[in-house]
Amino acid sequence: MDDLLLRRVRVGLDGVLADVRVNDGRVAAIEEPGAGSGFAARVLDGHGGTLLPGLVDAHVHVVQWAGFRRRIPLGDARSAAEAVELLLHRLLSAPSGDLVVGAGFRDGLWPDEPHKEMLQRALPGRAVALFSADLHTLWLSPAALKLIGRDHPTGVLLENDCMTATAALPSAPPDVADRWVADALSAAASRGVTGIVDYEYADTVADWTRRTAAVSPETRVSCVISRPLLDLTIDRGHRTGDVLPAGGGLLTVGPFKLFVDGSLNTRTAYCHDPYPESNSAGLLELPPAELVPLMRRAAEHGLVPAVHAIGDKANTIALDAFSELGCAGRIEHAQLLALEDVARFAALGLVASVQPAHQPDDRDVADRHWYGRTDRAYPYRALLDSGARLEIGSDAPVAPLDPWDGIAAAVGRTDDDRPAWHPEQAIPLTAALAAASGGRHGIAVGDVADLMITAADPSRLSPAELRDMPVSATILAGKPTHLA
Repeated sequence: MDDLLLRRVRVGLDGVLADVRVNDGRVAAIEEPGAGSGFAARVLDGHGGTLLPGLVDAHVHVVQWAGFRRRIPLGDARSAAEAVELLLHRLLSAPSGDLVVGAGFRDGLWPDEPHKEMLQRALPGRAVALFSADLHTLWLSPAALKLIGRDHPTGVLLENDCMTATAALPSAPPDVADRWVADALSAAASRGVTGIVDYEYADTVADWTRRTAAVSPETRVSCVISRPLLDLTIDRGHRTGDVLPAGGGLLTVGPFKLFVDGSLNTRTAYCHDPYPESNSAGLLELPPAELVPLMRRAAEHGLVPAVHAIGDKANTIALDAFSELGCAGRIEHAQLLALEDVARFAALGLVASVQPAHQPDDRDVADRHWYGRTDRAYPYRALLDSGARLEIGSDAPVAPLDPWDGIAAAVGRTDDDRPAWHPEQAIPLTAALAAASGGRHGIAVGDVADLMITAADPSRLSPAELRDMPVSATILAGKPTHLA
């Protein structure tokens, strides 16, 4: 029998000091300090820290995040030329035969255009693959294109071309990738994370079954079903929310993922109005005639649709599809909404799965490409006020797998010295914490003991200080996964 006593913790924001007993993975008692003095298999002293529900990252690409942590970072590049300079600077000691992989560039404001010949001139004959921060663009050198048996006029692949080319690139062997994933989840646990929703474009059920045969994960994992695996998932008899046999109860079947459009930085988010510098309104990945039947088939077999929609027209299409089908579901991102669509999330009972850390990163790109519409971009307060349920994710590696980054952005609407961007869309800390913990609003007897102890009370910190929140302990199903 598991038995854990948490001594001297403050339960909740601005909470009173208490001892908290955990038995069999659940909160068994919340008592006056010293009252729980009986035997416990393990005692942790919270030193007056704040006890809160564990955090859940509602949107992660876990293998890509694990690999991203080992790639050459290009997030500071202000042009294609500067991205190449950063690459060269980091390659001084790299083996000459390896595939060169960089990640994190944002070209929405670049004054120049990336091109395969820029990489060829800088690194003649080298296979180079550079990923954009939003994962919707892949910039390849001629040698990298040859490596995957492709030709392309510019080497800059977008959307589906990007994703299929990514799958064709050499990757780490499964045992190596699995070690990287374990390291990444251990780092996530050190930030208070007790659960993730894995949106990796792969057979996540099979992958996580393999991983947990070797080592138990340090977070719960919801295994998202990608579009090509719908029929296989139905044949397996899996339904969203099912607990999988592997993983000791930590693995569940997640929702079914579909794409309606692209992304803002690639200017492929599908909008009602065209982008200012082109006649394009973005890219419609799945028109309603294809989207609705896929959602219907999934819902009829117990799989909850999770629909990627970033542009306002893409969100209208997704909402219309849910309205037609009348099924439960989620819209992933919801970055730009028509005013009349805000209230539809709550009316249809849909989850708005949002990534607040993207808002500070994208504010300049949004001001340029969504000019005149940013009052309804990343509209978290409007969604919250309408009664919608928000869940916060990172979309790692688009942003770090660290919910405190998203919480700080949701509350503060900035991550630098500039004033908050559309501060009217900021949400209260209590709402942000609930959205970042799977909807939990506090801790009560009987709750699953997925918990964290913070060294400081979040309610007494500024948004900037929240981003660097010190986490003293993380507890998953009653067992510590991180101790500072």
